[in-house]
Amino acid sequence: MQAVSYIGERTFALTDVEPEPVRPGTVRVEPAYVGLCGTDLHIFHGHMDSRVTKPAIIGHEMVGIIAEIGADVTGWRIGDVVTVMPLIWDNTCPACLAGHTHICQNLQFVGIDTAGALQQQWVVPSELLVRVPEGVSLVHAALVEPVAVAVHDVRRSELSSGQRAVVIGAGPIGVLIATVARNVGADVAVVELDPGRRALARELGLTTVDPGEIDPGAWVADWTDGAGADVVFEVAGAAAAIRTATSLAKVRGTVVVVAIHPEPRPVDLQRVFWRELRILGARVYQRTDFEEAVRLIAAGVIPAGQLITEIVPLNAVQSAFEKLETGAALKVLVDVGGAL
Repeated sequence: MQAVSYIGERTFALTDVEPEPVRPGTVRVEPAYVGLCGTDLHIFHGHMDSRVTKPAIIGHEMVGIIAEIGADVTGWRIGDVVTVMPLIWDNTCPACLAGHTHICQNLQFVGIDTAGALQQQWVVPSELLVRVPEGVSLVHAALVEPVAVAVHDVRRSELSSGQRAVVIGAGPIGVLIATVARNVGADVAVVELDPGRRALARELGLTTVDPGEIDPGAWVADWTDGAGADVVFEVAGAAAAIRTATSLAKVRGTVVVVAIHPEPRPVDLQRVFWRELRILGARVYQRTDFEEAVRLIAAGVIPAGQLITEIVPLNAVQSAFEKLETGAALKVLVDVGGAL
């Protein structure tokens, strides 16, 4: 079968590999579409070489069809449409024993630490499967994983209807957080410097702020009658974004750190103290977030079609990453199943 493998910095290659055998407790899935995300882009740039064993088949945003079922697997049939929650925890560490399995202290992320979905046949443990209902577009269902990230972030923030939220950064996750936040009934504003991403957010009906033209602090103060935002989601991953986030939150407001920061950042602790701010980290997701993400996509809440910039064949993964790094694409899907 064919797969796409990361073989070194800025290099992916189409390769022929032997299919993995189906073992008890596993299923063989034929991936249909696989999304490329910011973490995958970090792998492309060589930033995760200490973690990724080369050659590596990556990919964790996916939808596919069950092709074979191993012994001891129940509740699934050949032909079922599924996505995969790509987390494997050990059930023995303090985090797991406290009920926080999704942030296991020895967590394995499937598609990074183990083989991922950029292959025509993928064998995964059956407990990772999440069902996709009949009638849901396979293309749209490929976005379940990033939507689950957004669902988890909003749920973690405890944002509620009628509150005001600011999302700093209108990349794929930022736009999804804004969409999910709006769906719970919040008023949402998105702060984004890039004009293309800002334009897409506006097309989706979101209020946008250009920090190059308008001081976000002054804008949010006017928007909230001087109070500040109930929740601020930091999704940009820049040092300035963290400082901006704490400046926009109201007294006893919440700042949710969603972006992965590659190094420690200065934080305005005076502001945190003075306003009794709550700062939360939000990482990956739990099964309930995946199930809610499937529901939102099936219900048409997520504007999946507008978020997908391009669908490319399996042999075009290299060029897809080159386009992603320029910022010219929001979400690129790889057609692993050969529909193109």
